[in-house]
Amino acid sequence: MKVTLSGRALSDFSPESFSRVEGFTMLKKIGSVFLCCFSLVVSAADDPGITGDLRVNIQEAMKHHIGSNRIEGQYVLYDAITGQLLRMKLEELHSGIVSKGDFYVSCADFKDDAGNTYDIDFMVAGPVDNLRVFRALVHKDSHGKRKYHLESQ
Repeated sequence: MKVTLSGRALSDFSPESFSRVEGFTMLKKIGSVFLCCFSLVVSAADDPGITGDLRVNIQEAMKHHIGSNRIEGQYVLYDAITGQLLRMKLEELHSGIVSKGDFYVSCADFKDDAGNTYDIDFMVAGPVDNLRVFRALVHKDSHGKRKYHLESQ
């Protein structure tokens, strides 16, 4: 199989000539932007500046919220996308926490009785010694990741 670019075999190009091929420079720029954005998303999964009591208290606020919103031993959350009340068991709290300005976001994995899995994001705010979960959203379910406004920030 012969691979071509702009009607010429790739073997005809030197590394320096690639930058002169029409469109290739734009492709390099797009690739650079993509890599830059991807690295920002990956590094945003855990803010290393959130340490000590703040980190502990965010996790404690999540545990308190989950414990306070149980019916018959299962965490309950209304899913506005499906219109259903989810009843789930906590599998694991994630260690990653990110700051979104006036509040923090961390997540946890849950599973329902049918074996469906859910990644729930918890929005946490308040003074460091009195943090509270003010919102919980389904970030991912067994069908895949869901988009919501926080991801574009």
